[in-house]
Amino acid sequence: MPTIRILTERELTQIVPLELAAVQCVEHAFRSLATEEVAMPPILRLDIAEHRGEVDVKTAYLPGLDGFAVKISPGFFGNPKLGLPSTNGLMVLLSSKTGLVQALLLDNGYLTNVRTAAAGAVAANYLARKDATVAAILGAGIQAKQQLRALTLVRPIRRARIWARNTSKAAGVAHELSSQLGFPVTAESEPIKAVAGAHVIVTTTPADQPILSAAWLQPGQHVTAMGSDAEHKNEIDPKAIAKADLYVADSLRQTRCFGELHHAIAAGAIGSDVSFPELGEIIAGTKTGRLSERQITIADLTGTGIQDTAIASLAFAQAESAGIGAAFEN
Repeated sequence: MPTIRILTERELTQIVPLELAAVQCVEHAFRSLATEEVAMPPILRLDIAEHRGEVDVKTAYLPGLDGFAVKISPGFFGNPKLGLPSTNGLMVLLSSKTGLVQALLLDNGYLTNVRTAAAGAVAANYLARKDATVAAILGAGIQAKQQLRALTLVRPIRRARIWARNTSKAAGVAHELSSQLGFPVTAESEPIKAVAGAHVIVTTTPADQPILSAAWLQPGQHVTAMGSDAEHKNEIDPKAIAKADLYVADSLRQTRCFGELHHAIAAGAIGSDVSFPELGEIIAGTKTGRLSERQITIADLTGTGIQDTAIASLAFAQAESAGIGAAFEN
C-alpha cells in the first residue's frame, strides 16, 4: 500500500535549515522557470479583509521531478496582537506519476519562510555588488530576520540596520540578530536613515503604501522587494522602478499583476508593454544582470509555485534519507 510521510514543523527545521543547500535549491527552481517547460498556474487567492487575512494557494510542476507541491499559505496580520504568528500554512506533496499524496508537510509556514529568504539570497547573489557589506532591512517580522540571515550566506555583510513602524520591536530584532550573527545590527527611527549608504536593501512588510522612496536610492544599491504579493500591497515608490538601472522580476506575469511593477505601471512611471528580465533568465545567462558597481538594481519577488515544489521536494528527500517523520499507509 502507498504510504504518506507526515512531517511536523520541528522535524522540518532539523532537515531543511536556512543554509546554502536551500539557496541552491531555490536557485535551481528559478533557472528551471526560465529554461524548462514548467507548468505553473496563476495563484489562487482569498482575502478576508475584516481580519486582515489573506490565503494564497500555489503550485507548480517541473518535468522530471517525482513530485509536485500544493501549498496553502495564510497570512493574518492582526495575529501578533493575539499572541499568534502572522503566517501559517502547510504543503502537500503529490506524486507526479500517480497523483497520490506522498507527504503532508505541517510546516506552519516554515518552508515558505525558508524558500522566501533563500530567494532573497539568490537575488542578492546575482544582482548586488560583490563587496556588499552593509544591509538595510525594512520590517521586523520573521522575514526581516530570515532575509538578513540569508544575505550573510552570499555576501560579506558586516553591518546591518533595521527599521519598522514598531520601533521597540525593531530594537529587539536588532539585538537578537547582533547576538546571532556576530556583527552590529542597529535599529533606526526613520527608514531613510536605515537605507542611507546601505549596499543591499530588503523590504519585508505587508505595506500598502510605499515605505522606500525613489529619492533615497543611491548608485550601487540593490533592492529586494518581497512584500508586494497582492494587488493592494506596495512597498516601493513607483518612481524607483523607473529610476533603477536594472529591474528584475521573479515572474513577469505575476509582477505585472500584483508586484511593485504593477504599481509602477498603474502610476504611469513605466509603460505597460516594457519588457524586463526575469531572475531565472539572469541565472541561466540568457539575460544580463548587474554590469557595474554603480548601477541601482531592483528584484521584485512575488513568490512562485515552483519555489514551493522545489523546497517541498528537498524536504521530502531529506526526510526519506534520514528516516524522519511518521509514515502511514493510505
